Amino acid sequence: MTQPYDTAQPERTAVDALPGVVALDFGTNWCGYCNAAQGIIESALAPYPNVRHVKVEDGPGRPLGRSFRVKLWPTVVVLKDGQEIARVVRPGDTSELDQALQGAGAA
Repeated sequence: MTQPYDTAQPERTAVDALPGVVALDFGTNWCGYCNAAQGIIESALAPYPNVRHVKVEDGPGRPLGRSFRVKLWPTVVVLKDGQEIARVVRPGDTSELDQALQGAGAA
């Protein structure tokens, strides 16, 4: 079952301090693009059990999304030890996200 986007906003400093590879997934629960992409995102992440998937609800007044300059949903920002390695906006298939995760050293 797909987990909803979390309305609780982690602080940017907490996100920057996360160790390892993190897939920071920005979107909203009511967004059609987000709902359509959830299966793609989950399938792309499935081969990488060590990657932390953090789903964050975004929107006006949401500081975490603004700090990453998120413009469209869903946007998956791939971090390694707090540093942005890649981002995938509105993935249409698993290949883009898979490539981003491999580029971050997820194995």
